[in-house]
Amino acid sequence: MSELREPWVVGVSGASGTPYAASVIRALLAAGEAVDLVVSRAARLTILDETGISFRDAHWREDLAGWIGTDDLDDVRYWPAGDFAAGPSSGSYPAKGMLVVPATTGAVAGIALGLSKDLLQRVASVTLKERRPLVVCVRETPLNGVTLQHLVTLDAQGAVVLPASPGFYAGGSTVRELVDFVAGRVLDAVGVRHELYRRWDGELGGAARGA
Repeated sequence: MSELREPWVVGVSGASGTPYAASVIRALLAAGEAVDLVVSRAARLTILDETGISFRDAHWREDLAGWIGTDDLDDVRYWPAGDFAAGPSSGSYPAKGMLVVPATTGAVAGIALGLSKDLLQRVASVTLKERRPLVVCVRETPLNGVTLQHLVTLDAQGAVVLPASPGFYAGGSTVRELVDFVAGRVLDAVGVRHELYRRWDGELGGAARGA
């Protein structure tokens, strides 16, 4: 009998911050983890705007390789955002959990209210009902009261609310290093090992020495 494949589902919504998603996907694959990918329709426009890459269903493999910078995609499955018959839409589909990176306030609202307007929201709802880890990396500022209430709802349902807020104690001085810090914190939340940033060692001045 073949070994059961249990991927992490990575949901990419339309918020600015597609480099965060790319870093998370690269690190998951580097850690030997399987990935199921859901890219919302709005996220396609953001990927095009931020990278110049057109993310197409029929050519997702080559487009993903161009986006994240690697063509080692043997353990990646892609599910179109409108495919409600996709594997991860069912609780019986084996998955370790879901990472929504980045998350728009619209996606936050849809997940918190259980709207399931697209596959991304549906998989997030399934993740919650199955009591699997869900990380929502919200990328918006400032946040209004309605969104804050939605985030509190997600926290109460067991999700990890993780704002895309880079920390500077790791010594990051480039955009890539700051992006990797956020991606690393996303992976920390679900216990996936990585080497994306320098961890706090309890000594002041570490960031300056690292720089």
